[in-house]
Amino acid sequence: MILRQNMAINYEGPFLFLLFGNERVVLIDTGATADAEYFPLRREVDELIEGWLGRYPRDGYELLVLHSHAHGDHIAGDGQFSDRADTTVVGADLNTAWKYFGFDGDADAIARVDLGGRVLECLATPGHHGAAVTFYDPWTGFLLTGDTVYPGRLYIQDWAAFTRSIDRLIEFTDDRAVSHVLGCHIEMTNEPGVDYPVRTTYQPDEPPLEMTTGHLREIQAAIEEVGLPPTRRAFGRFILCPNV
Repeated sequence: MILRQNMAINYEGPFLFLLFGNERVVLIDTGATADAEYFPLRREVDELIEGWLGRYPRDGYELLVLHSHAHGDHIAGDGQFSDRADTTVVGADLNTAWKYFGFDGDADAIARVDLGGRVLECLATPGHHGAAVTFYDPWTGFLLTGDTVYPGRLYIQDWAAFTRSIDRLIEFTDDRAVSHVLGCHIEMTNEPGVDYPVRTTYQPDEPPLEMTTGHLREIQAAIEEVGLPPTRRAFGRFILCPNV
C-alpha cells in the first residue's frame, strides 16, 4: 500500500509504504509529523493491518518499521509505534540502520528482509543522506528510492556518493523486473523542468509519483553533463541540487 501525508499538515507531503508478508508487515518511513492528533499514522496503519488480518487471519503478526533515511520528514512518526505490541522500530541513523542491514561490514552488500513469502532486497544508496537505503520488492517490482530519486529537487549532500549510488541502482536493476521507481515526494509540476516553490501545500498540476529505470539513466547522464564542480540544473522530471 502507498500512503501519503496530507500536505496541509506538512508541506513535505512524504509518501510512505506498507508491504504485507505472511509473517510480518513493513512500514517504510513514518512521515513528517510526530503528533498523532494531526497525523494519526499509528491509527491508520493499525486499521489497515486489522483489515488485512480480517482477510488473512493469523496469530503473532508483526510490524517492522524501517526508513529510507534519517531526515526528519521520514522519521517523525516513529514515536507513535514505541509502545505497540509485536513491533520493531529500527532507528534510521547510520549506525543503527547499517548494523541492522549488515552494511556496517559491507556497504556494497544486498541485504534481504524476509516478510514471510515476500523478501525485500535492500541497498545502501548514500548521496542524498549518508544512511540512505533503497528497497526492491520483487512481488510488485517496486524500487523504493526514498529521496534519492523522485520527481523533484534531488538534494545531493555528497556528489561522489550520489553518483556511485545511481550507477549501482542502474546495475542492480539491469537484471531485475522493475515496474515503477517510487520516491517519497513530488515537487515538480507537469511542465518539464519546473518545480513548485518550497513550502507549497497545494499542487494540482503535479506529475505522477511513478518513474522508470529510464529516469535512472537520465539522472546518470545529467550528472555527467553537469560535471565538476557540480551546480544546480533542471531537467524534465527532476532537478539536481548539489549542496556546495
